[in-house]
Amino acid sequence: MSKVLVTGGGGFLGQHIVEQLAARGDQVRTFGRNRYQELERWNVEQFQGNLCSREDVFAACTNIDTVFHTAAIPAITCQWKPFYETNIIGTQNVIHACLENGVKKLIYTSSPCVVFDGKEKNGVDESVPYPDRWLAHYPHSKAVAEKMILNHNGCKGLLTCSLRPHLIWGPGDKNLIPRLLERALSGHLHRVGDGTNLVDTIYVDNAAEAHLQAADALAAGSPVAGSAYFLSQGDPVNCWKWIDELLDLAGLPPVRKAVSLNHAWIVGTFLEKVYTFCRFTGEPVMTRFLATQLALSHWFDISRAQRDFGYTPTVSTTEGMHRLRQYFQELEINKTVRRTCPTEETRH
Repeated sequence: MSKVLVTGGGGFLGQHIVEQLAARGDQVRTFGRNRYQELERWNVEQFQGNLCSREDVFAACTNIDTVFHTAAIPAITCQWKPFYETNIIGTQNVIHACLENGVKKLIYTSSPCVVFDGKEKNGVDESVPYPDRWLAHYPHSKAVAEKMILNHNGCKGLLTCSLRPHLIWGPGDKNLIPRLLERALSGHLHRVGDGTNLVDTIYVDNAAEAHLQAADALAAGSPVAGSAYFLSQGDPVNCWKWIDELLDLAGLPPVRKAVSLNHAWIVGTFLEKVYTFCRFTGEPVMTRFLATQLALSHWFDISRAQRDFGYTPTVSTTEGMHRLRQYFQELEINKTVRRTCPTEETRH
């Protein structure tokens, strides 16, 4: 039995990590701004605080053996400050708290976008370098945080590693799939490029399991210590065919509109300048980063994770899509029940 802290434990990936840790008997504590009713079913300790507060993070890491640091801002907004505060200063606070509390292991949830330079990445492994500059604040801030995490491996006995899951999806997702559906419903979802680009994805249960496997293998002298790892289903999908499949599961038509990468890049460049100059806090409908992610192939070699800690996706993409279809069907049934069944208030 291990005493474990999961930052961002109320998030999509975080909740699945918590569930798997609790199922095997670990003592789990989560750290986040709010309390989450979903976490109560696993009887975990919920610690509320701010990642930007060194005192809050220190208190959360007290009497902890292993930390899974999943908390981050994943948006594509144009203001640097929130990314700097949460993704960089927050990670810095986690590292210091681990060192001061004698935490033994720190597993960081990164992203393949930390090495994305706006060019296609076909089957590259972890030897691919960080770019000289990034197309958005999110990958830039995550790269800075990842470097800090890996550079502190072995400091005061702390062992670290970084995991790079790509496009985490599955039932209960509140980020990737809802954004796609929202854009489709609003008419703002356009295919970018020629529609032939391949991308990696990862089902959420597989991503969570990989975190536990990496933590278990993380030991002094092991190849996991101080290393970064790409994670995926191990079989890239056609980006736009997969998006159309997701839309079909939700009962929506496939993407009909299309623009070239060059057009999307120009629009994204313009909108980024407007949002930056006007200090808008929302997300532009297009950015340079988003344009290239939607148009270019980017998939990665996961053999290092397979070799070093035995990662193998246990839920196939086909099975994951089947589960997602059932999830959407259950949501629709629940909506129908709420529309047709009177509430307590309307009965009287």
